[in-house]
This record gives sequence, structure tokens and C-alpha cells, in this order.
Amino acid sequence: MSAPYEATLAWAQAQDAADPLRGFRDEFLIPPHEGRDSHYFCGNSLGLQPRAVRAALQAELDDWAALAVEGHFKGRLPWMDYHEFVRDDLATVVGAQPSEVVAMNTLGVNLHLMMVSFYRPTPERHAILIEAGSFPTDRYAVESQVRFHGYDPATSLIELQGDEANGTISMEAIERVLAEHGSRIALVMLPGIQYRTGQAFDLAAITRLAQRHGCMVGFDLAHAVGNLPLRLHDIGADFAIWCSYKYLNSGPGAVGGAFVHERHARTTLPRFAGWWGHDKTTRFQMGPEFVPTYGADGWQLSNPPILALAPLRVSLEIFVRAGMSNLREKSLRLTGYLEWLVQTQLNDVLEVVTPSDPARRGSQLSLRVQGGRARGRALFEYLMGHGIVGDWREPDVIRISPTPLYNRFADCVAFVEAVRAWHRGG
Repeated sequence: MSAPYEATLAWAQAQDAADPLRGFRDEFLIPPHEGRDSHYFCGNSLGLQPRAVRAALQAELDDWAALAVEGHFKGRLPWMDYHEFVRDDLATVVGAQPSEVVAMNTLGVNLHLMMVSFYRPTPERHAILIEAGSFPTDRYAVESQVRFHGYDPATSLIELQGDEANGTISMEAIERVLAEHGSRIALVMLPGIQYRTGQAFDLAAITRLAQRHGCMVGFDLAHAVGNLPLRLHDIGADFAIWCSYKYLNSGPGAVGGAFVHERHARTTLPRFAGWWGHDKTTRFQMGPEFVPTYGADGWQLSNPPILALAPLRVSLEIFVRAGMSNLREKSLRLTGYLEWLVQTQLNDVLEVVTPSDPARRGSQLSLRVQGGRARGRALFEYLMGHGIVGDWREPDVIRISPTPLYNRFADCVAFVEAVRAWHRGG
């Protein structure tokens, strides 16, 4: 049987020419390198700028100039309701009902706000389960919440250790930890995709298992949103949070998002209340009693940042046109091709850390250079100097993420050729 791929630029270019999503690349600004487009594999860290963002921002600036405060009511997209203009598309991208999602704040802020409501420790059930080596945002937030409630992270923070090669975590390991500690775990807080290894978790299976043990369940979807098709409503987790500057292409420090399952839409759980989370129909009566808006909107604190939401609105519209299922289909082929190239052309240089099962990863491949950290760092610097843009994560991982909205099969070939050139010279 012939191989499904060929390691030639001609083959890659033929795939790109036949790609039904190829036109979406033209909707993004590709950073240049020496007079041509760079090969940008860093959408897992900062997505590229959609070309339409500039006009969207200018439109809001024009309304501000022409209407000032009246822009809240008379603008082309009145600011009073601006966060609602991203709601339906955001719900589509994450597989939720519109009332279950809200674009607000940033990831760390939203994580704390969600834990105010969904981490309710008791003397019998006070632990939080996270993965070992979790991103500092999550690690710092959960530890500080544990301390805030008067508990000791040494006994109330359970870190799930990797039990597979390269530090990835099996479902069996999660089952074992919950079997042992489930009765004292208040919150299971795991990522959709682990940032360093690129491993994708089975969110539905984790939710079912954790709920059987009586745990609340939340997910950090920073590396999963816009990358994997999500079914947040059907999965049934209590909450999820994410940022929008990675795969959602909404700009540095972009407005994040939160999901709260509809069963909590009228919850009596405590929350940190804010004016913009008050019932929309009576918000401007300025009453002293907080009456939360139905659904995720009830966790808002302040009015929406218009200039920050405009890029998100533009990007989400692109995602809806492309379709998450179509993007995932291309991602499987594109990431599969990159993995095949690494394994067949660069097996004496690189090791793939990310699981080989496509169901257990998204676009990102985490790569470790044979020979140790110094060689890995040298290769990373060489690639960056030659227009191959990935990123580095300590202690020794290069992350390369072929993103289906704007990456091509030809980019993968360029990556391989650059690594070969470095290896020959090194």
C-alpha cells in the first residue's frame, strides 16, 4: 500500500490547491520574512490578525467620534448590547446554547470568577484536581483559591501525574485518582488541551466520571477553543473558560470567554456580582439588590470593552463561515502530514511528544530535539531566524501548530527543509 503522503513540495502544493478552505488564508495578514510570507506555526500562542479587523475597529472609532455617548444606542452596532453581537457565533464555535456563553474579561479573571461559584469547599470535600505541570494561570489561581478558603495546598491540591511516555496522562490515571480521592475532591479543573504536551483530553468522559464522584467540573479551554470541535452543552461540565488570542485570532490580550451550563442559569450559588451582570430589563433602575441576568451573562461585572470585542466578532464570523467540522477535517490531515514528515524525514533529529492518536490532539505538535535542551534551543533560534515561527516552552519543547484557517501543506515542507538545513550545518 502506498503512503498517504509524499515528502515533496509539489505534492504539498497540489494538496493546497485542492483545499476547499484555501481561500481563508487570504483573510489573514501573514508576517513577512525577507520579502515573502513567513511560515507561521504559532496560532496556538497568538493567532494572526484577520484583515477585516482594521475596518471593524475603525467603524467603532468613527461612531465614537460622531456619536460619543449616543453610540451606546445609535451606533451601527450599539455598544449597549455589543457583547450580544458575538454570542451566537461564540456558542456555535464551542457547542453551547447562546445563553450559556459570554465574552468577558480574560482567562485568569474568569477562572477566579467561576471558582467563586463552583469551588465550594467543605471540611469533607475541599480538594481541587489539576494536572501536574499545568499552565501557571491555572496553578496559581487554584492554589490561591484553596488558601483563600483557609485550606492548605499541600493537602487540598491534587496534581495528576503523567503515566504515559512524554508525560501525557491516560484516562485510566484519571480514573485511579478519582477512585482514590473523589470523595474529597470539590472541583476537577483540567485543560481541554495540555499546553506543553499538546494532549487533548476526553472532556465528556472526564465530566461523567467526575460527576459520578460528586465533583464539580471545569475546563480551561485556552488551547482547545477554535482548535477542536467542542460540545460544551452536551458534555455537561459546570463551567469552562478560555482566552481568545490563540486560535480565535482576536489580538494580544483579547477578551476571553466563559461557559456556564444552563442548569446553573438561575443558580443560588454565590458569585461576585457586578452591575452588568444584573437583569438587563431593570439594570438602569440602579436598585440596591442584585438580580442576576439569566445564564452566563449573570457573571459579568462591567460593561463590554467595545474595541476589544470588535476583533473577536470578526474572527468568530470567519469560524462560522468555515465551519468547525471542516476546520477539524483539514487539521487532521495537516497535522497528520507534519507528524508523518517528522517521523519519516527527521526521525534522527526530532521526537514527537504529542500523542499520535489524532483523537488525543489538536493542531499542535510538541517536539523535542534529540541531544538535549541546548540543541533544542539552538534549533528554535535557527527556525525563527529563517522565517519558521513556532514557540518554545521550557524545559525543552518546540511547539509547532499548523492552523487550518491559514496554514498550508507547503508550510510543513518548509519546516522540514529548515530543520534538515540546520541539522546538516550542525
